[in-house]
Formats: sequence, C-alpha cells, structure tokens
Amino acid sequence: MRRPFALICSATLTLALATTAFTQSVESGFTSLFDGKSLEGWTLVGQRGEGYGVKDGVLYCARGGGGNLLTDKEYSDFVLRFEFKMPPEGSNNGLGIRTPREGDAAYAGMELQIIDEASALAGKWGKLRDAQYHGSVYDVVAAKRGAMKPAGQWNTQEVTARGHQITVVLNGQTILDADLSAVTDPEVLKKHPGLQRTSGHIGLLGHNDYVEFRNIRIKEMK
Repeated sequence: MRRPFALICSATLTLALATTAFTQSVESGFTSLFDGKSLEGWTLVGQRGEGYGVKDGVLYCARGGGGNLLTDKEYSDFVLRFEFKMPPEGSNNGLGIRTPREGDAAYAGMELQIIDEASALAGKWGKLRDAQYHGSVYDVVAAKRGAMKPAGQWNTQEVTARGHQITVVLNGQTILDADLSAVTDPEVLKKHPGLQRTSGHIGLLGHNDYVEFRNIRIKEMK
C-alpha cells in the first residue's frame, strides 16, 4: 500500500516543483509573453517557410523561415527580459520594438539587432556597419561588443524603453544606452520614421536563420 502512495506523493511534488519553477521565472511586476507551449498572444506577419514554432518550452524561428512575429498587444515604455540561443553556425534575427503591424520594422518601427557576434565578425553576412551588430538600433546607434556568449549557449538580455531612452543589457553588461532624441541627422530621421514612435508591438524578426527564445516577459512602466 505504501508504494502507490509514495508514487502519488512523488508525482504531486514533481508537479508542484515544476509549477513553482515556472512561477518563479516571472519576476514581480512582470508578465509572461510566452506560455512555453503555444504562440498565443502573438501574430505572425509575412510568414516565410515554417515561420516560428514551439518545442520543449522554447519558441524558435525555423531554418529557412521567419517573418515578423508580433505581440497582439502594443507597448509604450517597458522593461523586456528574455533569453536567446543560436546554433553553432550563428544566426541573424531582430527584436522589433514600438513597431506597427505593417511595414519594415527596422524603419517603420525600431529594430534592435539579434545577431551572432563571432559569425558577424568572421564575415558571414559580409562587412557589417557598426550599427548592424548585436544590440544596436539597426543602422542608427551602435552597441558595444564583447558581451555575447559563444553560439550554442543561452544569452540573457534586458531591454528598457522609456521615452527616447533605449537601454540594452546583455549577460549583465550594458551594451547600449541611447538617447534617440540626440539623433538629428535629417537623412537618418527620414529613413527611420519609427524612431519617433512612442508605442507599438514587440516583435521577433526572423531572417531565415534558426534561433531559440525562452522566458520572455515584460514589465510596463507608466
């Protein structure tokens, strides 16, 4: 009689621990944007190939796939935290913030680069400009390099958007702290009207490369 009881207790404890672990992954004041099992709360725009999928608690951009996976909700000022991992060959993706549903997120909204630093430096995507490396406001403000973990390891990233100030912290190091109101070049502003946006969707911008994401959560600021 003890054995079935022990098994029930063990199963109950395992479930409780799993539930607790999931709850603890979302800090006080934050809301999860990814439930670990579906794309609920997201809409894929401009799907290529398989687009995005979910497996084993991970949200992934499929090889040869992509498109803009946008949150259904729009956000203004926020703190966004997530983890990402790239395969050994390196990947190119992007994080859209304050982006509209239509148009190129890098211009109509804002794109913060998600790209493997080592592969980029090795020339996988040709010669990149400084503001095309990881964490940069794409083609506008360059981020610092050297904080990314090797491909195949999980990176943790935090993005804070408050008014014109955009801050990116990668693996505990601040790689971008930009005041977008300081961008005054008329040509840049004309090419990137999204710099003036104060709200919009958050998006994962797939460029045909495989990338994994998990623990995506957000805290809105008033």
